[in-house]
Amino acid sequence: MTPQHRDPEPLTPADQSLTLDRWLKREAVLRTRLRGPGLCAPEQFMSRSGLGAFEAMFTGEIPQPPISHTLKFLLVEAGFGRAVYQGRPLFEHYNPLGSVHGGWIATLLDSAVACAVHTTLPQGKVYRTVEFKVNCVRPLTDQVPLVRAIGTTVHVGNRIASADGQLIGPDGTLYAHASSTCVIFDPDS
Repeated sequence: MTPQHRDPEPLTPADQSLTLDRWLKREAVLRTRLRGPGLCAPEQFMSRSGLGAFEAMFTGEIPQPPISHTLKFLLVEAGFGRAVYQGRPLFEHYNPLGSVHGGWIATLLDSAVACAVHTTLPQGKVYRTVEFKVNCVRPLTDQVPLVRAIGTTVHVGNRIASADGQLIGPDGTLYAHASSTCVIFDPDS
């Protein structure tokens, strides 16, 4: 029998406010250091480990990917096997039914799970997503001030890696979850 996810006990309004404040402060600090959107030369990534590339992004040495600017989200944490993106669900992200489009949700989650895999790569390796699945479990609206997509690796081998992710609000509410499989290879192959 597979264990089921249960939403955590609701946080008190004070705890929700503290979490939101912590998330906003982290974003403000990062925005003072980060470069605007752009592309890097391949050697800027290939000369570093996966985690080293994200560390260079946090210092402004490597630009943020253009998609982050377009969809209003930001990488806020990266550690070995873990990546966290933060975004603001906005009216401009709505579908015709009056909630945030699943594509916006999927993009945040895809970024988190794929980058969790990326953080584990040694220098000189690259990856591509070969399978991605998302489950939206409750509607997301612009009444939620921020969400975080948290990706963590499940398995990293020589050629195949997998990761899971969750999209949560500052009160701990789960809005969606995802899984991904990536292939790892040498860039010349």
